[in-house]
Amino acid sequence: MRVGTFVLAAQFPGQGPGEALHRAIRSAEVAEESGLDSVWLAEHHFVPYGVCPSAVTLAALLLGRTRRIQVGTAVSVLPTQHPVALGEQAALLHLTSGGRFTLGVGRGGPWVDLEVFGGGLEAYEKGFPESLGLLLDWLAKPRVAGSGERYGFREVSVVPRADELLDVDGGESPGGLEVIVACTSPKTVKLAAENGLPMLLGMHCGDEEKAEMVALWRSTALAAGRSPESVQETGHVSAGVAQIADRAEDAVETLVKAMPGWLRQGLDAHVTVDGRRRVMRDPVAYTELLCGLHAVGPPRLAADRLAATAERTGITRFALLVEGSGDLAATEANVARLGTEVLPLLA
Repeated sequence: MRVGTFVLAAQFPGQGPGEALHRAIRSAEVAEESGLDSVWLAEHHFVPYGVCPSAVTLAALLLGRTRRIQVGTAVSVLPTQHPVALGEQAALLHLTSGGRFTLGVGRGGPWVDLEVFGGGLEAYEKGFPESLGLLLDWLAKPRVAGSGERYGFREVSVVPRADELLDVDGGESPGGLEVIVACTSPKTVKLAAENGLPMLLGMHCGDEEKAEMVALWRSTALAAGRSPESVQETGHVSAGVAQIADRAEDAVETLVKAMPGWLRQGLDAHVTVDGRRRVMRDPVAYTELLCGLHAVGPPRLAADRLAATAERTGITRFALLVEGSGDLAATEANVARLGTEVLPLLA
C-alpha cells in the first residue's frame, strides 16, 4: 500500500494565498518526515479553491526540500499549456530529482482559463488526445515534430531526454518518467488505457464507480494489445480525504465545520469560458459524502477504509486530502497521524 497526500493549497475564508501555500509546503514536509509515500499537487487558476497556479513549479520547490518522497502533479492541465513546454519541465524535474517526480495530467474544466491562456473551448472539448499524444512523444523519442490540428512545427531535438536518468548511486534505476491521467469519463479512461497510462480517480467517486473504471481500463488496455502482466501491474491512484481523530465524530465535525465554507467560496469563484450554467454541489452534503467514503475517523477505521477500497478496486495507491481543517497546526498533526498511526496498520 502506497499512501500519500493530495495538496490543493486551499484558501479558506479569512485566509490569504500566502497562508494557504505555506500550509501546503509544510504538509508535504511533514508527509516525508512521517513516512508517507508521496505528495500530489493540484493546479488551479483565478480561484481560492486552490491557489497553486503551477503544479510543476511547486513540485520543483518540494523536490528541493525533500530527499525521499515522490512528488507528483494532480494534475497539470494540458489544454491551458503547451505539451512540449510541460514535457521539458517534467523531464528536467525527473532527471534532477533522481526519478522522484511523477507527471499527472488532465483535461481540466470549461473555465475562463482557456480564454486567458489562448487554448479556447476547442482545446478543452477536442484537443486533449492530441496534446497527450504530443507530450508522450516528447517524453519517449529523441526528435519530435508537431503534425496535429493545434500543434504544428518542424522536427526538433528533445533536450533533455527523460529516458536518460543518471544512476548516481550505483543502485537500481528508478526507470522512466511516470505519466498518469485524471479520468472522470469513460472516454478518458479508454484514452489512458490505450496508452497504458495509470489513472487518477477523483475523491467524489465511491469504490463501486472506481472498480467499474478500473475494469473498463483493463479491458480496453488488453484490447489495445497491452500484455496481461503490464495491465495487472499498472498502479492507478485513488484520491480521497483523510482526517484522523480519536473519535469518528470528532474527525467528521472538524471537516463539516471547515470544508463547506472553503468549498462554497472556492467553487463559486469558477467562471465558465462560454457562459454555460453550472450546477454546484451542496457544500455541506458534499463534505458529509466525503466523510462517509474516506479515511475520516480513528486510525483503525481509516486503515480499514483504505484497505476496503484496495480490495474492492484493486487500487493500492492513495492521494489523500489532509488540509480539510484549514488550520496549519491541525493539518501538520493530521499528516503526522496518517503516517505514524494509520500507515503501520496497512503494512
